[in-house]
Amino acid sequence: MAKKELQVLVAEQKILNRIYVIRNQKVMLDEDLAEMYGVETRRLNEQVKRNSKRFPKDFMFSLTKKEYENLKSQNATSNWGGRRKLPKAFTEQGVAMLSSVLNSNVAIEVNIRIIRVFTKLREYALTHKEILLQLSKLEKEVKGNSKDIENIFMVLKELIEKQNNHVPRRRIGFIKEKDEE
Repeated sequence: MAKKELQVLVAEQKILNRIYVIRNQKVMLDEDLAEMYGVETRRLNEQVKRNSKRFPKDFMFSLTKKEYENLKSQNATSNWGGRRKLPKAFTEQGVAMLSSVLNSNVAIEVNIRIIRVFTKLREYALTHKEILLQLSKLEKEVKGNSKDIENIFMVLKELIEKQNNHVPRRRIGFIKEKDEE
């Protein structure tokens, strides 16, 4: 594997590790994004605040105290730097919108990588959803046919038992006598 490919994989893995599911949405936190963009979290949030019309609720939302505590406990961190304000969570669309707000080359490059990771996640989820749907369909078909399969096995068992308990029958037809030969 080439050095460049390895760097991309490592970068993608770092991004994946910073995508959380909150309120049934895949999101990234402001502090993680700020670190990736190479800016302070408060500077990122200032730009978001200045351009608030670009960030509707389905693009960005603030975590509740309970969500934040839950997130900290899931990640086994005792303290994330003593924040004064609750973190903002950005959905895929919010991350894409950040590129128009943070207009540095680093921000643009990082945004492209993040969007690609979100796209891969969506494709992965769709693939698994299709597989799960096929399995569910197959399970329903098998359940619907289980009685038929059970009946087939019963008939097969009866046939095997009859074959094992074979009673010789008297033959019907012409019998050649030994003298006629």
